[in-house]
Amino acid sequence: VQLQASGGGLVQAEDSLTLSCAASSGLFRSYTVGWFRQAPGNEREFVACFSWDGKTKYLGSVKGRFTISRDNAKSTVYLQMNSLKPEDTAVYYCATTRVVWGRVTEDRFYTNWGQGTLVTVSS
Repeated sequence: VQLQASGGGLVQAEDSLTLSCAASSGLFRSYTVGWFRQAPGNEREFVACFSWDGKTKYLGSVKGRFTISRDNAKSTVYLQMNSLKPEDTAVYYCATTRVVWGRVTEDRFYTNWGQGTLVTVSS
């Protein structure tokens, strides 16, 4: 499964942005899909994920502001980001995993990484 992330850009604080992660294969529906981000000088961190069976999980600092959704018919996962803050600035990546739910925040268990899309939030 190959992934293509898109939708990044330059926005102002409190603006909204929606990222898309499009998969090349219908096998996509059998994976948990996660979004991660990496800011300059920082480690890559988990943002959100949507399991193959409908569960979601979020990083605490984005809960209530970000919403992850998926459309299996389009083999696409979305990350709706509202009330963006300068600290959300990062390259955002999507990836797939079949790891047990308790490990879904750990990037080492993800494969099939997309190329990343840059989100810049100005204050």
